[in-house]
Amino acid sequence: MATVEYWNHNVHYHGVVLRSVPRGCREALDVGCGDGLLVRRLAPRSAHVTGLDRSAEMIARARRLSEGLGNVDFVHAGLLECDLPDGHYDFVCSVAAIHHMDFTKALTAMRETLRPGGSLAVVGLARNATARDWAYSALGVPVHHVHRLRHRRRAGEPAAPLVDPAMTWDEVRDEALRVLPGALFRRHLLFRYSLVWRKPR
Repeated sequence: MATVEYWNHNVHYHGVVLRSVPRGCREALDVGCGDGLLVRRLAPRSAHVTGLDRSAEMIARARRLSEGLGNVDFVHAGLLECDLPDGHYDFVCSVAAIHHMDFTKALTAMRETLRPGGSLAVVGLARNATARDWAYSALGVPVHHVHRLRHRRRAGEPAAPLVDPAMTWDEVRDEALRVLPGALFRRHLLFRYSLVWRKPR
């Protein structure tokens, strides 16, 4: 298996995702898996991991980089176009991908694929709209530079398609809590938020 490790703002928050994997996880799904780095990190924590991405180029790269891992597979499809089974996964995650989709439909689709008791973890981007938003983002600038220096030899991007987020931080939080009552929403310094939720049994 080829190993490609790098650091960027999205990878920085992989730990949030990995800490959310339930014990005894049998089936995990990474929505918008890109080159499969998170899938490979999930592989030791789940009996089987599926990576889903609508970019054929990213899926081809993920398959190539993940050769030798017997418990992962990759599907070339978008979440909202893919006929995923309801109640099938113990864990579903998505990093920096949900803003490429209809937020409510995507969050609902991920919710429905979870088994009762399963966990969902989303790391995403949102748009600044208020003075408070801009002030919080300003706090992240020196933090970004510190991490950039620390990881300068490993900094990199997987060349995945980029889209600016349309929803504001408040809109994301409010809609997420409506779709996933009781979810934990946190805004992070490196221009990302995390959303963690457990499906009631």
